[in-house]
Amino acid sequence: MCGISGELRLDGQIPDLRNLNAMMAKLEKRGPDHGGSYSDGPLAFGHRRLAIIDLSYKSSQPMVDAELGLALVFNGTIYNYPELRAELKAKGYHFYSDGDTETILKAYAEWGEDAPKHLIGMFAFAIWDMKQKTLFLARDRMGIKPLYYTQNAKSLRFASNTQALLATPNVDTSLDPLALHNLFTLHAVVPAPRTVLNGIRKLPPAHSLTIHADGRQTLKRYWNLVAKRPNEVRSEQDWIEAIHEALRVAVRRRNNIADVPVGALLSGGLDSSLLVALLDEIGIKDIRTFTIGFDDQPEEKGSEYEYSDAVVERFKPNHHKFHIPNEQTLKRLPEAVANMAEPMFGQDAIGFYLLSEQVSQHVKVVQSGQGADEVFGGYFWYPQTHADQNPDRLARFSQYYFDRNHTEMAQMLQPQFQTSDYTGELVRELLETEYADEHLDAVLRADVTTFIVDDPVKRVDNMTMAWGLEARVPFLDQELVELAAQMPPELKLRDGGKYVLKKIARGRVPDSVIDRPKGYFPVPALKFVRGEFLQMMRDVLHSQKAKERGLYNPAYVEKVLSKPEEHLTRIQGSKLWHMALLELWLGLQGL
Repeated sequence: MCGISGELRLDGQIPDLRNLNAMMAKLEKRGPDHGGSYSDGPLAFGHRRLAIIDLSYKSSQPMVDAELGLALVFNGTIYNYPELRAELKAKGYHFYSDGDTETILKAYAEWGEDAPKHLIGMFAFAIWDMKQKTLFLARDRMGIKPLYYTQNAKSLRFASNTQALLATPNVDTSLDPLALHNLFTLHAVVPAPRTVLNGIRKLPPAHSLTIHADGRQTLKRYWNLVAKRPNEVRSEQDWIEAIHEALRVAVRRRNNIADVPVGALLSGGLDSSLLVALLDEIGIKDIRTFTIGFDDQPEEKGSEYEYSDAVVERFKPNHHKFHIPNEQTLKRLPEAVANMAEPMFGQDAIGFYLLSEQVSQHVKVVQSGQGADEVFGGYFWYPQTHADQNPDRLARFSQYYFDRNHTEMAQMLQPQFQTSDYTGELVRELLETEYADEHLDAVLRADVTTFIVDDPVKRVDNMTMAWGLEARVPFLDQELVELAAQMPPELKLRDGGKYVLKKIARGRVPDSVIDRPKGYFPVPALKFVRGEFLQMMRDVLHSQKAKERGLYNPAYVEKVLSKPEEHLTRIQGSKLWHMALLELWLGLQGL
């Protein structure tokens, strides 16, 4: 896991290495173990390394293969690199290191633009072809690893986060009205290629981008998720056994492909508890688990220790339990927001941030349960949209999922930031896809390939990498996702959702964990909009900076501020927090 950056000049000039150094400085947290750079004519690469596989200098980056005429910077982990390495050796390629990085170089030499199709894992990388003078960028299928870029007529710069790009000159930081429409409709999701800033874009998941010396660009999709029933009929037991085996493979991959210890985040929910059970099932002896809790509020407990303790009692892992008092939660919220590559509304970001700080003192890698709800139908709005009989798929989905109607957007935003119903058009296209059989198939497919990329998945990457901690997400394993997408919706929604996972967990995980109500990362001090939290949001929205920006209609702001707990989204998010978070994020980025 690392931080990558680079610049390709398109005007015949040589990159200014001061810009490269500025980007690398902003990426140091992602890769505290080593820094390196490389330049060749119009191209410059920068890299910050978090050493996890092949800890020797041989896997340091940028990695240059003079024989092949290729240079690489890479962020992520390739779980099938041992198999690929053997295959490429059989084809005559020679290896000088023992890690996964060099495998990407040889794969590109062998398969060119099709190389990403051969990689199983999470990745964002850039390859410079010294002979062809082309830059090749690629991002993994699920978008687990980020890749941002900014470009103009003179150059293209890329990096693992927006902060690195913002550290360089001539980036257009004006707000993108279409991206704002996404942000406030889809609870902070802005699908690629947009971000809220006009001058910064991101490579879509499952895509590659080739930039030629003359400035020509070729964007290519190399993978699609198919959510259709398979040709052969499978019984319920067949599905359970197949998913169980795919999960074992996913967890084993993420545990074994590392030269450092791998831990597990244990929340006390079904997903993380099942991960611990599977680690035990595949024979891992020294399981390391980590749990965090917060102060209670009158309406809600701040921890799920009663459930995580039951898992600890059963499997006897090397367990670490952390408690964060409310004053720390609020005091350190700006830190977490400052480390967001894009504004994110999920209030559990601060939880992940503070948990990652503690966990990073013990291990460099953890497995985490993100993606299970989206892949296996765990959220309450899935059965709602599934049961709805409206023939219009967008209407059938939006009334349970969208944070605001388009009309409310016009009430909230000032005229210069208003636009057409851009999000509705985009989501309609996602739902009316040829790659899904039923409505829920299309919904889950959109969630896995688009929505969660820029919400929980990005949140986990940002908050863990802020502390040099790599998070691996087995529920988003490519082969597991492909298998689950073919499963009938009924097997996902039965028994309150995630039926197949509950069947696999039964007898392995304590019943109290399986049968509990669906839980969410508890950060109650931020969930209930009152006291210091409310005052902080009031101060942000009333600040001189916010007034100068002129983003929101003052009357709408005052209406929501007067009764914040009455203004909630369809999935129970705070509309006030959404507005304040964007302003807070912009201010912390110096915008």
